[in-house]
Amino acid sequence: MMNQKSIGGLPHAPAIPLARQVQTYTRFGTTFEPWEYTNWIDESMSWKETLYIGDWSPLGKLRVKGRDALKFFASIAVNSFAKFAIGQAKHIILCNKAGKIMGEGVLMKLAEEDYLFTSGPGVAWADYLFRKGGYDAEAKQIGNSQFILQLQGPDSLFVMEKATGESLRDVGFMRFRNTQIGNKQFLALRQGMAGEIGYELHGPIEHAIEIYNTLLEVGREFGMRRLGGRTKMVNHVEACFPTPSVDYVPAIFGEDEKEFALTLSENAREIYRTTDGSFEYTDISELYRTPVELGWKKNVKFDHDFIGRAALEPEVANPKRTMATLVWNADDVADVYASLFRKGTPYQYMEMPRNMLGCVFADKVMKDGEIVGVSTSRCYSYYFRQMLSLCVLNVALCNPGMEVTVVWGRPGMPQKPIRATVAPAPYKRDNRRLDVSQLSWQSPAS
Repeated sequence: MMNQKSIGGLPHAPAIPLARQVQTYTRFGTTFEPWEYTNWIDESMSWKETLYIGDWSPLGKLRVKGRDALKFFASIAVNSFAKFAIGQAKHIILCNKAGKIMGEGVLMKLAEEDYLFTSGPGVAWADYLFRKGGYDAEAKQIGNSQFILQLQGPDSLFVMEKATGESLRDVGFMRFRNTQIGNKQFLALRQGMAGEIGYELHGPIEHAIEIYNTLLEVGREFGMRRLGGRTKMVNHVEACFPTPSVDYVPAIFGEDEKEFALTLSENAREIYRTTDGSFEYTDISELYRTPVELGWKKNVKFDHDFIGRAALEPEVANPKRTMATLVWNADDVADVYASLFRKGTPYQYMEMPRNMLGCVFADKVMKDGEIVGVSTSRCYSYYFRQMLSLCVLNVALCNPGMEVTVVWGRPGMPQKPIRATVAPAPYKRDNRRLDVSQLSWQSPAS
């Protein structure tokens, strides 16, 4: 049975057990999860030092089976499917005719004519296109029936192996296979949303709590932390994973997408177009993004026809903007907080470690008096002891060490120019593809 729980009348995330010590919750999808378990600094260090367990079950999930299943995904995704083996996963990107991103997510090839796609807005868009396409296949949204749990961090392999009782060293990066905990089977996908070795687990929702509790018990020896909503997206900045309704607006509000937008709930449409920050726009489309702008140029392959191909071909050949990390000047950031202790109107408060989800906080980035980029996902990294952000920036300025200025503060309020240095994206070393064949765990006490 699905785990039916509530906190103060609000629906609790069904894949994770109640934590009695937690007092504050935050929304994820249509359910609520703990804001913090220990504290955000402790939790944010987990994927660098040990590991965390987190819940992504509210993501949408679309199962497509049949002869035309792969033909369908090839027609809507920018990615190549010339090589796609059973047991392999791909990060796929879906665009509209203008080459603007409608959604993106992970596509898993379960069998020769059987695929599972997990995403946020990407699932609704894919399902909509499938219904209009006349494909020889069947598609079904299965979001509420399956869990998605993640173990991320350098010790995630050891916890997984101890919990399952078998070696998982045969599972390569972006590959998956069946495993089990006790008599509960699930799929284990090796990925790395924290930029470290990591596993994403997919299985029936009725098994989620038992699997979660077993992993939690096994993980105690390894210093595993539970990941709360407050810390959840810090790794998306350090490891550079741009996110819809956080770093960009899904391109659903144009005339060509009007019919699709009406299939979404009013709540979803409101969240997708909620924005804040110093960047002023005349049309919401100024916060749409292309795969090139988000640093995914290498994913775009022109070996097949897909929606948005004609628009993307000239941009891939001659990119104007792409993704970078900005490192904000510590003294300028400190002055924002210091303004709270001065008379007069303070600068806009910087939530720690970052702003809430469900809003694109977009700040304009300046160079020589001109807007040269848009900064999103401002985030304090305790690991680096720096304020970081992602930034869609003019290509000519993307060389590490370049200096730009981020304007902090809403229009019409006090605004603080913050010096920032351009850095690579991802900012943190990418350890997702580490060779795990010879890894062995060393106890911190040894």
